[in-house]
Amino acid sequence: MILADEPTAALDTENGKNVMALLKKLAVENHSAILVVTHDHRMVEGFDRIFQVSDGRIVDEKNYIDAG
Repeated sequence: MILADEPTAALDTENGKNVMALLKKLAVENHSAILVVTHDHRMVEGFDRIFQVSDGRIVDEKNYIDAG
């Protein structure tokens, strides 16, 4: 499992997307899951499941695994 807390916080958009692509590639190659915590909504594109948390509670979940 890859755990990443704000991995793109200090990066511009292009480099942030490059980091996220690298994390996804590493996860696929190593048959691993990625857990990313971010405030940057631009960085969640392409993930299978996205949870939105507010005040310590899950307030929304999007599941793209079964979406086809």
